[in-house]
Amino acid sequence: MKNDQRRLRDRVAVFACIAIAAIAIDQLTKMWALSALADGRTIRVIPGLLSLTLVRNPGASLGMGSGMTWLISLLAMAACVALVVLAVRTISMKWTVLFAFAFAGAFGNLIDRVIYAEGFLNGKVVDFIDYGWSVGNVADIFLTVAGVAIVAMILVNVPFSDEAQSAESVASAEMPASASAASSAPSELESSEQGSKAQ
Repeated sequence: MKNDQRRLRDRVAVFACIAIAAIAIDQLTKMWALSALADGRTIRVIPGLLSLTLVRNPGASLGMGSGMTWLISLLAMAACVALVVLAVRTISMKWTVLFAFAFAGAFGNLIDRVIYAEGFLNGKVVDFIDYGWSVGNVADIFLTVAGVAIVAMILVNVPFSDEAQSAESVASAEMPASASAASSAPSELESSEQGSKAQ
């Protein structure tokens, strides 16, 4: 029990540290963009591929849902709560790290929708990283990386909880037993045939 509590405290501490640091990086870069790019200038980082230009986005990724900013904000709040719950329930530090980055991404953009709101949760997100086909921010990078990594973790079957880990252990233990039973079946059949011939 004490070990479980200690591991939970460790995961909570890791989650908090990553989330706070990532949110701080996101907000600091947005503050820089609001100051350095406010005059409408564009800073070319990699010509034709990557540049920095200030855009205020009322919607989600690629500008989708620009007329439903309040709904996107509510969904972001629900996502943040869900990520905290998942981070507390998991037994894996890997899952904890990914949930922390996903939380930071969702919360970082939610901050913009709240502090820049002129109505009910209708603030515009500060985007400034121009990829040519889309404009995003550091929070979007955290969300994208976490999302891809979460899918990869699911595909390679990284245990999320004690139940999942126990089920995987049981399945692993049953496989050798099944293989042993399958290999002994032909031997038993062969012994039976030899006995019949002897009679």
